[in-house]
Formats: sequence, C-alpha cells, structure tokens
Amino acid sequence: QVQLVQSGGGLVQAGGSLRLSCAASGRTFSSYAMGWFRQAPEKEREFVAAITWSGGNTYYADSVKGRFTISRDNTKNTAYLQMNSLKPEDTAVYYCAAGDYRGANRYSLQEFNTYNYWGQGTQVTVSS
Repeated sequence: QVQLVQSGGGLVQAGGSLRLSCAASGRTFSSYAMGWFRQAPEKEREFVAAITWSGGNTYYADSVKGRFTISRDNTKNTAYLQMNSLKPEDTAVYYCAAGDYRGANRYSLQEFNTYNYWGQGTQVTVSS
C-alpha cells in the first residue's frame, strides 16, 4: 500500500512558477512510476507528466512541454512537478499518482489505469 500526500500549489500570476511535491509512504517508492495529472473545472482529468520508476525517462503533455519538469528523489520518497511560465489555462486541481509499472512506454504512462494510487489533489490557480 502506498499513500501519497501532496503539497505546494496556490495562486500565482501568469508567468510565475510553482513547485508541487508528492510524498509517498512505504519503502517501495523507487519501484513505482510516478505521474501528474490535472483537472480543470468542467473538464476531464488529463495527463500532465510522468517519470519512470528508474527516473531514466520522462514524458510530458504537449501543452506543458518546455515549461514543466517532473523529477523524483528516491532518497526522500518524493516526486516533484516544477511549473514555470505558468498560464491561466494551467489552472486546475493537480493530482500525483503512483503506478506499479516497470516499463517505459509513453502511452502506458499517460493512461489513468497504469496508476494504482492517487494523491489528494492540490489547487493551482494562475491569474492573468
């Protein structure tokens, strides 16, 4: 069992930066792929970024590529999402997720079903 606790987020002006953290319980964090998803009001949850269990591969949605960076620190059992050059359209509730998946297929890592555990969500609001 893995529990994910998110922190970070908040209100920022367009062009600003935020960093989200996702702390995992348990000793098997390093064996899980990690992903970030978001859900804007009246929209479906969408993929944002993912990192493989080894940290060797990262994938991003086209809408955030070049602005967001996903990373992980296995010594701290924590995954991060650094968000730069934020835009009003980035406003959403952000969720981290952990999946017992040892592959590196980008399409699998973008799928909700790959992930077994989810964080509680954190609001990110970008004002124009």
